[in-house]
Parts: sequence; structure tokens; C-alpha cells
Amino acid sequence: MPALNEEANIDSAVARSLKAFEDCRLQGEVLVVDDGSGDRTPERIQACMAQDARVRVLAHAAPQGIGASFWDGVSQASGRAVVYIPGDDESDPGEILRYYPLLERVDIVIPFIINREARPLFRRVLSSLYGFIVRFTWRIRLRYTNGTFLIRRSVLDEFGHHSRGFFFQVEILVRAIQRGHPFTEVPCRLGRRRTGASKAFSWHSLAQVVRDYLRLLREQNFFGRSRV
Repeated sequence: MPALNEEANIDSAVARSLKAFEDCRLQGEVLVVDDGSGDRTPERIQACMAQDARVRVLAHAAPQGIGASFWDGVSQASGRAVVYIPGDDESDPGEILRYYPLLERVDIVIPFIINREARPLFRRVLSSLYGFIVRFTWRIRLRYTNGTFLIRRSVLDEFGHHSRGFFFQVEILVRAIQRGHPFTEVPCRLGRRRTGASKAFSWHSLAQVVRDYLRLLREQNFFGRSRV
């Protein structure tokens, strides 16, 4: 659970994740990666840890990016499967964790959003354009690429060249699918952020996505053989 300045949302995000474990009858942990927050997010995480031993924290001294937070979390995770849940409390963890049994047959469970109206029109347009570019570039038929995917830990252990920004999800899915890992898509509903603003829309984030896109494109398309 990457979190950057989410003091108003992190308590609920953690609590809903723990409840989802119970509702889905799963044993799991919530590993919160505090990405150099400058507000009271660290204190709120400590309070969550004091209340439940299933909550752990990994802290960055300064912001390193959501992709870096995800991969650092993976390196410390103890489970056989990993699911990415943002610390902004926008996603209901139960929406994806209820599909955990599907990992008996596939390696990746990829959500697609069935209530896109939950997001502003501008963000829906950008998301659609982003998805089109990804599908066109790598010829993968996915309805959504930026969701809270559920994946076997062993699949993640195969990869290098980790994106440190918001492109990390696409990077993982492209590499995994091109390696032949079986996957399935499942319908999920998206909630609304209660407070604060998304960190996805900034010039820095956009520039990082473009750099990571070009790097993966070069690795996949500019040479005679894929190097995934």
C-alpha cells in the first residue's frame, strides 16, 4: 500500500484492507510503504500497527515514486500473492480480493472498472487514451491497465528494470503477458477519493511515464528479440 501524504485516508484504507481479508477468509498482511510523507501519515500508520499485528510499514526518507514504493513493498512482502492497493482509500480492497481463488488457475487477476463515472470526465478521457496507446503498442487486449491487480509473487520475482513511477503497472502486465503468464480480467467497482488530490497528474509524473514507456518500447520493439 503506497502512501504519500495520506493522513486523512490511510486509516480507512488499512481498515478496509483488513476487513477484506476477513470477509474473503484470507490470511494476509498490509505492508504500507510511506513514500516520504511530510504530513502525519507516519503517525497514522504507527497507530494502525499498534491496533493490528497484520500491519507493517516500510518508510522512505524522501519520495521515490509510486512504482518504487510498490517494488520495495514486494521485496519485503511475505505472502505468495501480492495486490496493489493505493493508500488514498479510493479502491475497495474487497473488490479484487474476492477473486483470490482465481489464482489457482491463472497467474494474474486484472480488474476493469465498471463504474467509470466515479471519476471526473477529464481523467476518464486521459485513462482511455493511455489504455489505447498501451494496447496499440504492445498488442495486448486489456480493458484496463491501471487497476489493483492481483498477482503471484513468483511472477514478480522474474522481472528487472523496475519503473519507479506510475508506469509500473503497465510494465508488469506487458512483461508478464509477453512471457506467457495466464491472466483473467474481472469486473470491479471504483470508489471516490474522500479528500486530497491524486498525485498521478503532474508534469513530473507525466515525464516519468513517457521515459518509462520509451524505455520499455526500446527493449521490446527496437531489437531483434524481446529482453523481458
